[in-house]
Amino acid sequence: MAGVKSDVLIVGGGPAGLAAAIAVRLRGFTVTVADTARPPIDKACGEGLLPAAPAALAQIGVRITTDHAFAFRGIRFVGDGASVEADFPSGTGWGIRRTKLHQLLSDRANEVGVRMLWGTSTHRLEDVATSHWIIGADGQNSRLRRLYGLDAASKESARFGFRRHYQIAPWTDCVEVYWASKFQIYVTPVAPNEVGIALLTRDRRQRVEQALATFPQLQRRLAGAPFSSVERGAVTVSRKLRRVVNGRTALIGDASGSADAITGEGLSLAFRQANALAGALAAGNLEAYQAAHRRLARKPLFMADFMLLLDRSPGLRRQTLRAMSSKPAIFGSLLALHAGRPALAFATS
Repeated sequence: MAGVKSDVLIVGGGPAGLAAAIAVRLRGFTVTVADTARPPIDKACGEGLLPAAPAALAQIGVRITTDHAFAFRGIRFVGDGASVEADFPSGTGWGIRRTKLHQLLSDRANEVGVRMLWGTSTHRLEDVATSHWIIGADGQNSRLRRLYGLDAASKESARFGFRRHYQIAPWTDCVEVYWASKFQIYVTPVAPNEVGIALLTRDRRQRVEQALATFPQLQRRLAGAPFSSVERGAVTVSRKLRRVVNGRTALIGDASGSADAITGEGLSLAFRQANALAGALAAGNLEAYQAAHRRLARKPLFMADFMLLLDRSPGLRRQTLRAMSSKPAIFGSLLALHAGRPALAFATS
């Protein structure tokens, strides 16, 4: 493609790229988004938005409502004979089909005047682009990250994720996380008559139906419920990059590093990055975005390390789940930290 000219060119039209495009356009820049796919774009993910995500989306004029999503109040952990739940300290989480979220973002981008180039090859985009700023939002296998010398990572690990949907009314207004040896199952209500089941595992051969057999009660709940989607798979990566900025180029979303999907923070993090990036571009200072990116990623990466430690250590996981089950305030404090409001100290009673 030739003749791409705007203040800001964003390569990648997933949620991160679209959120960045909207945020930057609202600062007065002309913005072009190019992606080889066409909307709505789907991806295997848990589809739960923690409270920080809708708050960040509201800043760019995208509002999640019950018209297209299901509100949930907190998180429940289940496993090793224990169960514990806690409400978010402030705000509401939302379960929303990835395709619906992408459509909301696409509609808002069109509304504010972002130029959308769907179905457009970006193979040689760097040779013809005349934009002042170039933003890589092209996912965890980002070509722009390699092209601009930003591939160096200080830490990296990968697992596998699989997701499918069932036509059944949600039985709880929490996201449930079922813990087993070397895998987790996430149950996310996404509509009044639909739930999403996401499997996170180190075994690329494992599938949702196979994993459900480990949790007979959950398996019985879903028995007979029709599938409302095919099973999709993806790789989930925990990656911390040394740099996300080089000259007039910046990375956002999974292209810029990521926390394992076990945290549920991926989209929330990307939407907050989008607002930080827009502010940095308005100031003409991408180093400010570099600093903000590092700050925003700190907590999700810490939580990913902690939760992956539980994944790798059955004895520690059993002790932790049972301790939190007997003293739910501990879990409430962890959720407060994770969901955005730091706890002053862990409660002990």
